[in-house]
Amino acid sequence: MARTLEPLARKIFKGVLAVELFGVFGAYVLFRKMDTSQDFRQTMSKKFPSILEVYYKSIEYSGMYGIRQQDEEKWLNNKS
Repeated sequence: MARTLEPLARKIFKGVLAVELFGVFGAYVLFRKMDTSQDFRQTMSKKFPSILEVYYKSIEYSGMYGIRQQDEEKWLNNKS
């Protein structure tokens, strides 16, 4: 019985591993896009503010401060 389940277990493991890698790659791409584009961060603030908050927290945790303030300042000046 164990021999017949082994190929199925390998397929499931490979599928789970592929999903995990895809998720990590997607998170990296999203972070890089937010890190390099203030316009994209503004779009994220309108559509997904919780994700943008995680970005700001991670940047501040790494010791880089002021990005949130720069964004808010620019966005307020653009509205005027």
